[in-house]
Amino acid sequence: MHDATACLNWAVMGVAADSSHHLLDGTSAYANRYVGVEAFRAPGLAVARDRTGAFHITPRGIPAYAERFLMTFGFYEGLAAAQAADGWLHIESDGKAAYCARFDWVGNWQQARCAVRTSNGHYFHIQRDGEPAYDERYIYAGDFREGAAVVQRDDGTATHIDANGRALHGHWFLELDVFHKGYARARDAAGWHHVNRAGKSAYRARFEAVDCFYNGQAWVKSAAGEQFVINEQGNVVRRIR
Repeated sequence: MHDATACLNWAVMGVAADSSHHLLDGTSAYANRYVGVEAFRAPGLAVARDRTGAFHITPRGIPAYAERFLMTFGFYEGLAAAQAADGWLHIESDGKAAYCARFDWVGNWQQARCAVRTSNGHYFHIQRDGEPAYDERYIYAGDFREGAAVVQRDDGTATHIDANGRALHGHWFLELDVFHKGYARARDAAGWHHVNRAGKSAYRARFEAVDCFYNGQAWVKSAAGEQFVINEQGNVVRRIR
């Protein structure tokens, strides 16, 4: 057992096959056993569950705090999502609430913003103090990436907003993804394609499906089922099928 050194090695500790504890170098990192545990995340805490509820444990396998929740999740940007009896919130590493508000659901922190849902089904993003980052409300809101998040309005169309809720480009799509290396997957009436941060199509072609660009190239599939790799200008660089 590696209890004496586990606190220095949480980044390489794995979850046992039965999810009851963590392993270090293939052996138990501590003596305690739980109903379930998940992988460690910074700042060195892992989700755990037992008959008392959900919480986080340290690399020594002991609870990090006394509070118990219905569900807990991993830490992102120093805060973890949790479901308490009075609603969803984010907690600090000591188990204390990060703010007073409660929600119907909360996501994970990305780029100092977090998507939340209210009891009436409205989505928006909050700041670290739990206050709304802007006034608008949506039927869905996703995580921030590369300074933008996808939001969906009542008619089902989607666009990108910045951290203050301002429209990034003002274009609305039938389906939309977050940006990945400057481009986002988008679908309009003609099909799937990639758009830049101005909301403009990177090329004229449309496809049945597209993947994100990876080092300047992306997998796509045509309406006829043909598969290609294209560059950022939409030119085919390789035929797959």
